[in-house]
Amino acid sequence: MTPPNGVRYRWLVLSVFVLSTAINILDRATLAALAPLLKLEFGLTNAQYGWITSAFNLTYAVSAPLAGMLIDSLGLNRVISFAVGLWSCAGIATGFTRGLGGLVGCRAVLGVAEAAGIPAAGKAIHKYLLPGERALGNAVNQAGVSLGQIVAPVLATWIAVRSGWRAAFIVTGVLGLAWIPLWNWAAHRAPGGAIPKQHGGAAMLRDRRLWVFVIANALSMMGYYLWFNWTTLYMVSAHGLTLEQAVWYVWVPPVFAAVGGFAGGWLSLRLIGRGVAAPAARFRVCLAASVIFLFTLAIPWAPSPAWTSAGISLSILAVAAFSVNMYTLPLDVFGAAPAGFAIAALVSSYGLISAVIAPIVGTVIDSNGYTPVIAVVTFTPLAACAVLWFTRSTR
Repeated sequence: MTPPNGVRYRWLVLSVFVLSTAINILDRATLAALAPLLKLEFGLTNAQYGWITSAFNLTYAVSAPLAGMLIDSLGLNRVISFAVGLWSCAGIATGFTRGLGGLVGCRAVLGVAEAAGIPAAGKAIHKYLLPGERALGNAVNQAGVSLGQIVAPVLATWIAVRSGWRAAFIVTGVLGLAWIPLWNWAAHRAPGGAIPKQHGGAAMLRDRRLWVFVIANALSMMGYYLWFNWTTLYMVSAHGLTLEQAVWYVWVPPVFAAVGGFAGGWLSLRLIGRGVAAPAARFRVCLAASVIFLFTLAIPWAPSPAWTSAGISLSILAVAAFSVNMYTLPLDVFGAAPAGFAIAALVSSYGLISAVIAPIVGTVIDSNGYTPVIAVVTFTPLAACAVLWFTRSTR
């Protein structure tokens, strides 16, 4: 069933939920923002840093399907409250680590808990919004992702300069704990549509369309992995900046990610309004975003930090436009009841591909620099579109 039209607070309550997405990304991105300091303190190579991000992404990938099934069977409120509490504690614990092993362990627990974030957002979007609004709902959620990415380098660096990098992880973790009572209060203001609980999400594994979406998402999100985890290190390495100097450029691309998310949602909504079937509209926007993403190839030749930031901004704008439509496709095709599991499958694909490529990316950077990595990633969204073409749902 669709959400009741008479509920005044649907978008307000969804916006409160999206704060959890922002906190999710803030907790996750604090490591990337402070990576130069952690590499220096613990004497890490790029390959070792890749293994740290891989620990998060591996547990993230493995846990996402289970998280999706729990959301579908136990309900949105229970699961997201527990998940936010767990990932907040894992973030706080990161501030007390004493070596590489502790960092890997904390990131692994963080991955387990944060695997519930995006599937829960998909469930909330389906619960509170009307069908035509869902791509825009994903765009609002993308704005939450961007907000976390924007705040992370600024807040984390500001705290680290004044109180040390450990304090930055503690502060961001506490913010998540504070969100839990806020959400449980807001959720009762707009109960949303009645969505039947689902216990058989795993049966979807026999649906060929799900696997098409999983493979396409894994390919399309490689650019997101690159810029989410390596932007600060790239700015420092490519232009010899300090961490404080890099912050002035690192916060800009997430702003364009928010723009890309809203643009992608708006374009698909316009196409649907003109009579294009929803999945086909999503595909057209994904294809256009893939073409824009080809400009990523020029980033290694950017002459200044400002031009590098501009190139990364255009690249991540395209990723975001692609992503909001990619993550809406399962909602269009499979409906409300298995929404948590369907989105979780995509989340898992992102985590798995990131876990696989993370140490490889670090090793390649150590030996050959960033250019080969950027060159390969440039063509992955087009490859994702090629995969999507083989399902009738997108045509």
